[in-house]
Amino acid sequence: MGGTGRRYAGRTDRPGQTGRGTDRRHHLGALPGQCETRHGNSSRADPVEAVPMTDLRTPPAPVASAAGPAPQTPRSFRSVLAAVTAGTILVAGLWSISSLDFTPTEFVDNWPHVTRFFERAMPIEFPGTGEIVTLTLLTLAIVVCGTLLAAVLSVPVALLAARNVGTGRLSVLLGRFLGLYSRAAPDIVLALVFASVLGNGPLPGILALGIHSVGMVSKLFAEAIEQIDEGPRRALRAAGAGPAQEFFSGILPQVTPSWIASVLHRSDINLRASAILGFVGVGGLGDLLDKYLGTLDYGAAIGVALILFLLCLVFEVLSSALRRSILAPARSPGIRRTAEGPADPRRRPWTSARIRGHVFAWSAVAVVAGSLWTAAGQARTSGVDFWANAGYAWGRMWPPALSETTQGKIGPALLETVQIALAATLLSLVPALVLGVLSARNVTPHPVVRTVSRGILVSVRAIPELILALLFIIMTGMGSTAGALALAVGGIGLLGRLAADSIEEVPPGPERALRAAGASRSQVFAAATFPLSLPALVSHTFYLFDSNLRGAVILGIVGGGGIGFMLLRAQSGDQHEMTALLLCVLALITVVEFLAMGARRAFR
Repeated sequence: MGGTGRRYAGRTDRPGQTGRGTDRRHHLGALPGQCETRHGNSSRADPVEAVPMTDLRTPPAPVASAAGPAPQTPRSFRSVLAAVTAGTILVAGLWSISSLDFTPTEFVDNWPHVTRFFERAMPIEFPGTGEIVTLTLLTLAIVVCGTLLAAVLSVPVALLAARNVGTGRLSVLLGRFLGLYSRAAPDIVLALVFASVLGNGPLPGILALGIHSVGMVSKLFAEAIEQIDEGPRRALRAAGAGPAQEFFSGILPQVTPSWIASVLHRSDINLRASAILGFVGVGGLGDLLDKYLGTLDYGAAIGVALILFLLCLVFEVLSSALRRSILAPARSPGIRRTAEGPADPRRRPWTSARIRGHVFAWSAVAVVAGSLWTAAGQARTSGVDFWANAGYAWGRMWPPALSETTQGKIGPALLETVQIALAATLLSLVPALVLGVLSARNVTPHPVVRTVSRGILVSVRAIPELILALLFIIMTGMGSTAGALALAVGGIGLLGRLAADSIEEVPPGPERALRAAGASRSQVFAAATFPLSLPALVSHTFYLFDSNLRGAVILGIVGGGGIGFMLLRAQSGDQHEMTALLLCVLALITVVEFLAMGARRAFR
């Protein structure tokens, strides 16, 4: 024990090393009562250091007792700001729900109106097969061309906005500015503007979908560019490659799968948006639905609505399968067969992956070519007409002006639009999170539960908001209640799917550590899965609110309340007033966008 005490005290019996143990102990940190006292060039150790451990009469006090209780870390300003922001949003959402002036019991009271409507609408009628095929192809052509236009326009915007590719901070700010303001105006608003210049037809819808989609697509494109491996780019730059060669050889091959998946995801959204664009004369199935509703032919309107739902459902399932196939990690099958002779480096073998890639590429080319041909066949405006109509439309729309009656209504209408978006977001939150958790593979092990939950999310997501709004208008009448409930149901599908993806993407390390320590499934979720996915869930919730704000403007055109109905009336009347209303909508969405950006930073 004496030797142990000497080692503890930092001594050593090895020659030529006197004092080194003391220095080492001083480096590691001395216990209380073992400090050194230095006098000039000599060093005198504390007596405790020379006493063996067996002779210690009073053991040294524990470190914790000497140091006292650990001080409590004060809450950071960011956490306080996040709590205040969450509380403010919750209070605003509850206030918005209370402003709807609607209770669940009114569903029971209004049910006779629903039954009378369906009795009057029966039997359900479907258009002729030829008309269905023609309008379905036109609808798909508008969606494909609009999404393709967005993809082409998003490439330069994404290159400007990406931090690792842009030429500087000014470039990044310019790219983000273009992306922000391209999605600030709802697609229905852009369609109204283009229709006043180009007239009715698919071209206003294509331009509206394309320009509005640039905001989302360019953001996803830029995020994919920022995540690339910089090695190939640097190698090409060192070899003297120019910017174009650097992009096509160093960037594009790495981001192509992610870009294709983003385009497919946006095409889902644009297909549902194309239904409402028919109400402003874009054409397709939405235009036919507007015609039947205008003539009170509800049986035929229900038939068209069912066709739209089935089309969106099939498109959603196919695009989801394609995205999973494109983004799935490559699986190496191993060596299954050895070559009989040396491989020819000039000849690539036709593997199953190469065959699938060629089939997908040529199918995409055929779809794009067919869509362009279909949309061009329906175009009704020539180049000469465009410039003539543009000058005429400019004279009708500029300068913006508001009548005295509208000036008193625009403030409450904008406030009602925000209330619709807030109420819809809060109503969607709980059911979307529940379905998202049940759909996540790392949380719900039972495949039946996951399949049912994902099936519900896909089915709800496939219903266009226009159809939901019309259904709730039948139940509750025209106004903000119908718009909020329609957006709430549609938001369950969107937020639930995003929540499931975010939960599945959490790092598996903390979950495995808790399971190894014997934690239950609920403990793993509460301690690891949910906290790790919380920042992404908060971001997705703000994205849903942003989407609902634009949706509230759109659904107002069909009687969903807010400023959208005022836009529709102004479009057929005083177009100077329509321009002023458009600028008000743009300003509102811009302010909300910047507030949402600040709130997202508070939750990081």
